Amino acid sequence: MNTTALSTAANEARGLAMDAVHACNSGHLGLPLGCAEIGAVLFGESLNFNPQAPRWLNRDRFILSAGHGSMFLYSWLHLSGYAVDKDAVANFRQLHSITPGHPEFHETPGVEATTGPLGQGIANAVGFALSGKRAAAYYNTAEHTLFNHHVVALHGDGCLQEGVAKEAIAFAGHNGLDNLILIYDSNDVTLDAMAELTQSENAEQYFTSQGWDAVVIDGNDLAAVEKALQVAKANDDGKPKVIIARTLIGKGIPEVAGSAKAHGEGGAKFIAEARAGLGLPADELFFVSEETKTYFAERGKAQAIVFKAWQATYDAWAKANPELAAELTEGIALTTPTDLSDRIGAFPADYKDATRSAGNKVINDLAKAIPQFLTGSADLFGSTKNYLAGEGDFSRLNATGRNIWFGIREHAMGAICNGIAYDGIFRASGATFCVFADYVRPAIRLAALSKLPVSFIFTHDSVGVGEDGPTHQPVETVSGLRVIPGLDVIRPGDAEETAGAFIAAMHRSDGPTALILTRQAIPLMNHLSVEDRRNGVMRGGYVAVKEQGELTTILIGTGSELQHCVEAAAELGAGVRVISMPCLERFDRQSAEYKESVLPKACTRRLAIEAGVSALWWKYVGTEGQVLGIDRFGISAPGSVVMKELGMTAGHIVAALT
Repeated sequence: MNTTALSTAANEARGLAMDAVHACNSGHLGLPLGCAEIGAVLFGESLNFNPQAPRWLNRDRFILSAGHGSMFLYSWLHLSGYAVDKDAVANFRQLHSITPGHPEFHETPGVEATTGPLGQGIANAVGFALSGKRAAAYYNTAEHTLFNHHVVALHGDGCLQEGVAKEAIAFAGHNGLDNLILIYDSNDVTLDAMAELTQSENAEQYFTSQGWDAVVIDGNDLAAVEKALQVAKANDDGKPKVIIARTLIGKGIPEVAGSAKAHGEGGAKFIAEARAGLGLPADELFFVSEETKTYFAERGKAQAIVFKAWQATYDAWAKANPELAAELTEGIALTTPTDLSDRIGAFPADYKDATRSAGNKVINDLAKAIPQFLTGSADLFGSTKNYLAGEGDFSRLNATGRNIWFGIREHAMGAICNGIAYDGIFRASGATFCVFADYVRPAIRLAALSKLPVSFIFTHDSVGVGEDGPTHQPVETVSGLRVIPGLDVIRPGDAEETAGAFIAAMHRSDGPTALILTRQAIPLMNHLSVEDRRNGVMRGGYVAVKEQGELTTILIGTGSELQHCVEAAAELGAGVRVISMPCLERFDRQSAEYKESVLPKACTRRLAIEAGVSALWWKYVGTEGQVLGIDRFGISAPGSVVMKELGMTAGHIVAALT
């Protein structure tokens, strides 16, 4: 290791961070300055990557969980040759720049995950590590090693205080993800005050109790950082690794270093003196010396040689294993079979069961058609019914298993699924009860923001849950999910619509889908063809019952309430049209012509019904229409009794319109 070159680079990275934060008068200096030596060793010595091929399959993945310290990442991406030039650094936090306030996936070359909400990056890193373990076990052969990379995540006290991090750490230790390395920026400071005000745990003992290898080092000592990373990468003992790096937050700005003031931009007003103290020229902002440029240029050449050798291995592997190679290529491209619907068998005409049960058949057929598909559950496989029969359970002993047992860790489940999706090799899904979607919500929001094709399966969708009562009856949850931009929420109205919902989720490559499934049994709409129902879900809404005379009334239903619309239409007469609206978001994306053909503006006598809060349905029924919803919490009683008591019946529809 060239200590002199890396020490210089560390100080220049500090200068880049100071200049960027000062230029926009906002941002966080503490971590970029305090962890500069860690960055120098990671990007200048330890990590395997190729800036010319940022998504190289066997690169080491680096995730900045403490995303508020984004200038740490941008500085090192700039120095190490990624397409993050000086202008990008200088435009930190500015409109349309590729250096936003917190790292965003798809926005910046080299950014592996969208981070900022604390703890998410740790759980994302666990997902990356799970994906890496499975990729190695599934694709490597005795003759060719495609995958042997590591996942490294940098986090601070704030990340470790979040529950999602603790959930993910427990999962990683239990499953022996020894390709995962956490670097804990242990600087004794949180945003408001010194960390001792809010924490007192022994981090080393905590991690070892969770099945991790742990070491404590001086994080501002280049040699100590290098040695710790060498040991961590060489040790495949079945335990994930944590390097507890004692650092000086804000190092380089003596006036605030080591204090809570160093966390944010508090030290920016002292940067002139700080830059001088670091040996940076006063007349050149965003300075990078020729020596540092040369060092990283040479490292880039060396990494290109490693990449070329790996590419030769890949080519030989692909020639020897054409079917596996095609599968891997299709998985990365998110290719979905065009005949996916044909591979999911139709349901018998007399089928009447919950859509969660229909989902069990669908997901097993789907898994046969899409070998990259993985699924998991938060200790509820028996209830959510998304278990893949005969596909094995992921564990430290079976990395190829396709069923992931997350335990009662809903938040980590969502964030780990996001990590798998960020990695881009496998398709991830996770399941729990609908009422617990709020435990997953921060991860769902980030999946939508990052356009990740994750499937979130939520069963027990409404007051139809019954006897468990209002604590488990999610009256507000489905609408709460619908307001997340970029999330498709699909609540199918029968078994064939359930098949359509899963097909829609698999065909979507630009964002997540929430599948809302019932506990209560619902009948098939046999008056419609299988294709009509499945294709109707793809469009979000469609005509389920066509009026037989002049159109006078439109009924809109979704999920288990669709059947009541069909029954009520038969009683109300020939002028009634029934619209199945399983996915508002998909329907809203349709053309104006299509939407008019389904919901003609001329017909204002409309009624929508759903066993949940009513607010979102008014945009479809208008001021002259009606909504039958449940704008209160539920009741503990048998599901059918609760539905009737709260107005979810055909009779209530008829009464409202007569």
